[in-house]
Amino acid sequence: MDWKPVSGAAETAADTRRIKIKAMETGQHNQPQPPPIVDTILRAIGNTPVVKLRRILQPESAEVLVKLEYYNPTGSYKDRMALAMIEGAEARGDLKPGMEVVEYTGGSTGSSLALVCAVKGYHFTPISSDGFAREKLETMRAFGADLQVVASDGGKLTPDLFLRMKAEAERRAQDENTFYTSQFHNEDALNGYQNIGRELVAQAGGKIDAYCGGVGTAGMLMGVSRAFKEAGCAARIIALEPASSPVLTEGHGGAHRVEGISPGVIPPHLKSDYYDEARAVDEAEGRATARRLAREEGIFTGTSSGLNVAAALQLAAELGPGHTVATVAVDTGLKYLAGDLFSG
Repeated sequence: MDWKPVSGAAETAADTRRIKIKAMETGQHNQPQPPPIVDTILRAIGNTPVVKLRRILQPESAEVLVKLEYYNPTGSYKDRMALAMIEGAEARGDLKPGMEVVEYTGGSTGSSLALVCAVKGYHFTPISSDGFAREKLETMRAFGADLQVVASDGGKLTPDLFLRMKAEAERRAQDENTFYTSQFHNEDALNGYQNIGRELVAQAGGKIDAYCGGVGTAGMLMGVSRAFKEAGCAARIIALEPASSPVLTEGHGGAHRVEGISPGVIPPHLKSDYYDEARAVDEAEGRATARRLAREEGIFTGTSSGLNVAAALQLAAELGPGHTVATVAVDTGLKYLAGDLFSG
């Protein structure tokens, strides 16, 4: 009898069996499915991975989970907030084609807004400072933003600097053809950050005993807390700040070099019902932790993330085995290479 090729459904079934056998031989059956094709970079925001720390934990510690927000398009969790603020304003009719978008920013929010505005066709004017990483300033420019720079006091991040940046943003916002995103007051920001909490609950199977995060606008901490409460997750929520600017823990601000957090005031988003404790973390410890994360865990992130993980390690040592602490690596270490973070 002459050999005849299998056709139709039989051929498909045979191919499927061969593919499955090959996958089992190579281990590919255990590989996660890649994300789907999206029609805009904005739909690539979110759904970031979580990793367990392995090498920098103290003995007899709780498990520490770190959500890698630098997988977002600009390398920052601020992409979530920027998209939520712009699309929220569009939905309400507050932002229309042809209008200008304005915000004062340390650079990560500005980079995220610059990305979103570039895709959607809005002119964006960020108000920032030479006190923030040069990489962040250049990223805003690369996305086409009309960057305005306010001079700092020798590169220090002081309460006065934030006030001067805010005043300039508010001055520009007087133009009726301008939409001021006002990240410190914009409720849409919390909506954007809630997905971090929802994703963490799903990824950890709901088993999270404590969550900690640095407070800038407080949007991320409050958004995550809201999501946890909605999901019935009773994790303890800890607000973090640098010890040199202890607004939450001692009632006064101060100069520091942890970009993105501790603007010198209690942010309006921060509500006492949604967090359990505030902790001050030594900036030097946060910077050292950022370096250890890169060199021992392969997690390449910035100073505020180092502060987050330093606090998570403290909590893990306090809680002990059988518990889980979660936090966030908020952005990529690529934004800090021109500074001294990784030279120590």
